[in-house]
Amino acid sequence: MKVKQLIYRIIATFGFIGYIPFAPGTWGTAAGLVVWFLLPWHSFVFHLILIVLTFFIGIFASEYIEQRIGEIDPPYIVIDEVLGIWLTMTIIPPYNYHKDMGIIVLAFLIFRFFDITKIKPIHQLEKIGGGFGIMIDDIVAGAFTAIIINLGTLIL
Repeated sequence: MKVKQLIYRIIATFGFIGYIPFAPGTWGTAAGLVVWFLLPWHSFVFHLILIVLTFFIGIFASEYIEQRIGEIDPPYIVIDEVLGIWLTMTIIPPYNYHKDMGIIVLAFLIFRFFDITKIKPIHQLEKIGGGFGIMIDDIVAGAFTAIIINLGTLIL
């Protein structure tokens, strides 16, 4: 395997997490949350830079892998799930992770719901295809999740 292909595969599968045979998107989302908790800085600007960089790198890596194997949006590409949950975590208010773990679990579950069910606007975006189509539907799923969490915390 060429070095370039290996690098893109590591990125697209988020360190090979995507190759877990059962529910790779769920594992990718969970791994994204773990990395989120381990980030050395938690500021909106840092998160925004991380999300933008991951979005563009994810487009290139996903597109490269998709073209190499000839399969549209293979399930082991999970960088999009990582990006979606990172966007959710950036948009919802910062929580004390130990005290507010219920909100974090709820965000995880709502994001997975949107990612799995692909309600109409998300499904339409997925049809764009290529690396952009792979990444953009999870951006919208992450935004929808954050909107629901934010509305829920306002109501409660």
